[in-house]
Amino acid sequence: MENKVNLAKAVIAVMKAIKGIDKSLTVGTGAGSYKGVSDKDVKETIGKAMEDNGLCILPIGVDAKTQIDRWEETSQYGVKQKQSVFTEVVTKYLLLHESGESIELAGYGHGVDSQDKSAGKSTTYALKYTLLYTFMVATGKIDDADNEHSDTKEVPKSKTATKEEKLQALSDTIKGDIKKAKTTADLTAIWNNCKSLQEDNAFIELIKTRRTELTPQTA
Repeated sequence: MENKVNLAKAVIAVMKAIKGIDKSLTVGTGAGSYKGVSDKDVKETIGKAMEDNGLCILPIGVDAKTQIDRWEETSQYGVKQKQSVFTEVVTKYLLLHESGESIELAGYGHGVDSQDKSAGKSTTYALKYTLLYTFMVATGKIDDADNEHSDTKEVPKSKTATKEEKLQALSDTIKGDIKKAKTTADLTAIWNNCKSLQEDNAFIELIKTRRTELTPQTA
């Protein structure tokens, strides 16, 4: 068995130097958002500790799989082509010590994007977590997932939105089109192009209100 004492000591030194990295990144918006550790923080923190202890990491292999899904969506502006590009990678890295000792590491990542960024997302994810796991770096609160199972958490109670909140939730563009409509025929066209909103009470009420305004009043 090859002697890798210098490599082992350097890895342990990095582990001692980094006790954890805070989750400073907010991913997504609204109720579905969550806290994550940024790629920048990982590379800066672990990279500095690796440099101080004579370590570097080199990418030496990527096995990638890509799946592209395409579909059509109908909007008020007509039919639009949509796509989702999913890339999954299994990566290999060489963790190299200045003494010449090295060891091969494996990583995994996946990413989704509507254009050409899924490959970058997947390889970034793979390297980030390879570094975190190699040096056993904790991220955020240790009890994020260890002390409470998802099944034991109470499902948030739904909130009934007010009329004003529902109206605000509608696209500003759609509301603008409704307010600018000059005839009831214009409103009918908007209605037909917004099939996904035809059960939305706020949308229905706004259409009705504007239709009343455009309908001539009889004595």
